[in-house]
Amino acid sequence: MTAAVDSTPAVSQAPAPVPSAASRIWGVVRIQYLNRYTFVGIPLIILAAAVVVSIAIYAMIGADSPMYGGAVQAPLWYFVGAGVQAMGLTFPFAQALTATRREFFLGTALAALLAASGLSLVVVLLGYLEQATNGYGINGYISRLPWLWEQGGAVAGLLYLSFTLLVFFVGFWMATLYRRGGALVVTLAAIGLGVLVVGTLFVITRFELWGDVVRVFAEAGPLGVTGVLCVLVALAALAGWLTLRRSTP
Repeated sequence: MTAAVDSTPAVSQAPAPVPSAASRIWGVVRIQYLNRYTFVGIPLIILAAAVVVSIAIYAMIGADSPMYGGAVQAPLWYFVGAGVQAMGLTFPFAQALTATRREFFLGTALAALLAASGLSLVVVLLGYLEQATNGYGINGYISRLPWLWEQGGAVAGLLYLSFTLLVFFVGFWMATLYRRGGALVVTLAAIGLGVLVVGTLFVITRFELWGDVVRVFAEAGPLGVTGVLCVLVALAALAGWLTLRRSTP
């Protein structure tokens, strides 16, 4: 007897589709938002606490003239830490999921842009609430500051957005420096930035240029300052990217 021959054609498995660059970038965004407290929860908690404390202080003061405070900037400074966490906690994981350094950087930048935009929108809405309620009924203002809002809420939101992104990318760059060269490199970079800031303040004070500085900012207005901040954001992001290219997971 001859053995039966199976004539059924073999079914070949189709290769798994390769994710596109756009999908991998969006995957990095999703990784960054696995812990929603980093980009959403903590900034909103800080902002809410700043508003409550400021209102309580305004209520105790009880002045007839408008009272202004800068507590709305409180969550902004947190984004330095968010930038550090975005790099330090998720970079190895993203690399393990085959995301390239470029895709990781773009995805992280997009995640920061979404978070900063949402926070800026909340701050602008808070300013309109203060306008509608005459400063929470006690003539106290946290978001709607005269100079910041002199060109409208949209410009105020853009200024807040650009400043938030600036501090984020500074934190991100510091984290990439730490991964690249350790604590010594970060310390030297921080000292360098400190010397630059102190040196600038010394020159302005030594040559009595504070009046000119104030006049330049006043003439530029919020929109002009926003433009300067956008340039600084681009420089900080570029520094982070150039350092990230040589970082190891």
